[in-house]
Amino acid sequence: MPAGARMPRWLPRAMVLGLALYACFQLGSWAFHQLIGLLVNILVAFFLALAIEPAVGRMAARGMRRGLATFLVFFAVMVVGVGFVVLLGSMLAGQIVDMVENFPKYLDSLINWINQTFRTELSRVEVQDSVLRSDWLRKYVQNSATGVLDVSATVLGGLFKLLTIFLFSFYFAADGPRLRRALCSVLPPARQTEVLRAWEIAVDKTGGYIYSRGLMALISGVAHFVLLEVLGVPYAPALAVWVGLVSQFIPTIGTYLAGALPMLIAFTENPWYALWVLVFVVVYQQFENYVLQPKLTSKTVDIHPAVAFGSVVAGTALLGAVGALIAIPAIATLQAFLGAYVKRYDVTDDPRVHGHRRYGEAVVARLQKALHHKKEQGRTPPGKDGA
Repeated sequence: MPAGARMPRWLPRAMVLGLALYACFQLGSWAFHQLIGLLVNILVAFFLALAIEPAVGRMAARGMRRGLATFLVFFAVMVVGVGFVVLLGSMLAGQIVDMVENFPKYLDSLINWINQTFRTELSRVEVQDSVLRSDWLRKYVQNSATGVLDVSATVLGGLFKLLTIFLFSFYFAADGPRLRRALCSVLPPARQTEVLRAWEIAVDKTGGYIYSRGLMALISGVAHFVLLEVLGVPYAPALAVWVGLVSQFIPTIGTYLAGALPMLIAFTENPWYALWVLVFVVVYQQFENYVLQPKLTSKTVDIHPAVAFGSVVAGTALLGAVGALIAIPAIATLQAFLGAYVKRYDVTDDPRVHGHRRYGEAVVARLQKALHHKKEQGRTPPGKDGA
């Protein structure tokens, strides 16, 4: 700056404004990271409210108050959830008790097999003493004792998150019309129409997705229950409920996770039963993918399987398990909403649309290529006549 030149008057103000904007950005970033858990819970609650909106709307249309209708729907969901947990818990408790009671028998058979195969002279008492006196068992017990508090805190945190989601979803569903009016009151009429249309599409797609999945879960549970009952596998009702819910509501890996538990329980009865369960799970999955699912979801969530898989992967990368659960209805809603603004035309009857070239064009192309090759051979290069 030359001597005697003065600083521009706007520069201090610009510097203060820049620092203020940077401080606001940092404060907003810090607040967002602190509230990310709450925002995810609100997002899950919103999609849950959209899922139960059709049932609440039908009950409210018949004269029932929306608050009471929402409470009844949530009560039914809670009863089903508690019943599932009780059935699964009783099954696992029974299996654990049986395994503990039969553990000496399993250990004796394993020791006999080792003695016969490797010609050793092990005994159950020696094995038990060596295990009980081992350092790794002592360290495991100490770590488990110190981790009890962490497990308790995790369980309490999960229950608090679940309660938060249910409270928000209850308010979203019970006060849905009031929430829509409040949102539309700050928008011009043209925007209000678009928002209400998007809301209606979201309700249809999310509710349709949940109900179609519930119906497929019921069909899958009944089919697997019949198989497990015929084979005589214990805890067939609980296993059927497990297969139906896990295979339908956990994307991508749900089928394999659902089939693993019945196979394990069947293996304890007879190894051949586990093979039969595996074959049935694979065959039923193909029937569901190519016959049942297209018919049930053609009018609710009609998206390409590759798009559905990609949306699940993207949702998992962004929000983990929550993103995987809400990815498909979110993509279906976005696809249906954007589809209304894309002008479509009738497709021509050209065979190339279906991946085939016209036969006549292919013949003409070959003839032209042959004539061109023959013409090139018929030409005599200059200076080659007397060679």
